[in-house]
Amino acid sequence: MSGRQRLGLVVFGALFVLLFVGFAIAEGIGSPSVPSGDVAVIEDVPEEVGHISQKDLDRAVLQQVAQAKLKKAPEPDSEKYEELKTAALGELLDQAWIQGQAEELDITVTPKQVEDELATIKKQSFGTEKAYEKFLEESKFSQEDVNDRVLLQLLSTQIQEKVSGEAPKATSEEIQAYYDAEKDSQFTTKESRDVRIVLNKDKGQVEAALKELEADNSPASWKKVAAKYSSDPTSKSKGGLQEGITEEFLKGPLKDAVFDGATGELAGPVEFQNNFFVVEVVKLNPGKVQTLAEAKAQIESTLGQETQQEFFSEFVTDYQVKWAQRTQCASSVTDGISKASLRDELSRRCANVTSSGRPANAPEACYEADPKTPATECPSPVTPISPALPGSVTEAKPKGEPFPQRPRPEGLGEETGEEVPAPAGVPPAGATGE
Repeated sequence: MSGRQRLGLVVFGALFVLLFVGFAIAEGIGSPSVPSGDVAVIEDVPEEVGHISQKDLDRAVLQQVAQAKLKKAPEPDSEKYEELKTAALGELLDQAWIQGQAEELDITVTPKQVEDELATIKKQSFGTEKAYEKFLEESKFSQEDVNDRVLLQLLSTQIQEKVSGEAPKATSEEIQAYYDAEKDSQFTTKESRDVRIVLNKDKGQVEAALKELEADNSPASWKKVAAKYSSDPTSKSKGGLQEGITEEFLKGPLKDAVFDGATGELAGPVEFQNNFFVVEVVKLNPGKVQTLAEAKAQIESTLGQETQQEFFSEFVTDYQVKWAQRTQCASSVTDGISKASLRDELSRRCANVTSSGRPANAPEACYEADPKTPATECPSPVTPISPALPGSVTEAKPKGEPFPQRPRPEGLGEETGEEVPAPAGVPPAGATGE
């Protein structure tokens, strides 16, 4: 992996974690205009990042060209250029949005923190100053550009940590329910055996091993015999020892020899899957079920991670919508966009840009009269919904409990004049009090 790619992973990894959910934003009302020379204006961000100039965008496009490893920039009226310009504008908006969000959350990063983080990146990703200088040249990044992105990484990380840290803790009821559901699979250790074996396809070799062990089955003797006769590389170096063998891994005579035999008793030759064995059980390990008290810390950690992910996902949804509503983009970057997916991307960034109304996963060919390459699959024109039961939506479960779909009772139709009973928790029609 090149130094440039490594820096991209390190510098931008945390930055883009905030950008995986998008929503079309309706056209803004009473929004500020974009001054001449600017391509976008963002409200409620630090003053120095509230305006994105055409010059800023031109530099960002050149950086996109370098990142795509193109020999030269595409023609301004080409679809490829529009793709690069849209990506460049999105990156510039990310920088402003993240700094605005950090300011709202009272999160700051000092120049010393940026300096230290950059030193770590240089050491891990480049090794030498010469390699780093080569990266700057190839990527069209200035030192200021790099500093800005390191700053954004640090801010993004702190934003995620702060938001996730505010997620509600698992309740005792949730912990109990998780324990009950996972008790058999996660918190039960099955009965097992520690055994010594000699394995060989040659029955004669196994019989010779058994004869020597019948004379002396001490650990020292097992070590010598296993090294001499066993073909199993895993156990022969340990005197034939295999620990924690459970019943589901064995079948037939070998299972009987291990789980029906007495401790210290030799058995063999035992045939299993075209091999012959000498077996001696050396230790019985009884099964154990962890109590709720013993498992509680693990459950709290697991549920905590799940809740934090859901909580942060909800934050990201609000984040994307909020900052898009505060962003106005100039017509110079929005007009003339013919590709629906690019226009939709701008609609998720700029309050004054409307989307195409097409699903995000829809191929362009689904909407072309005579596409060069027909689409293999087109999305449904109707977006499915997943309603939740009333009262089931909480901070810990933002999606709530799925609303059950019930069949229409037989014999009830419009001609009968009878009403279908409402599901539990839902008031019947006409009972709204209006």
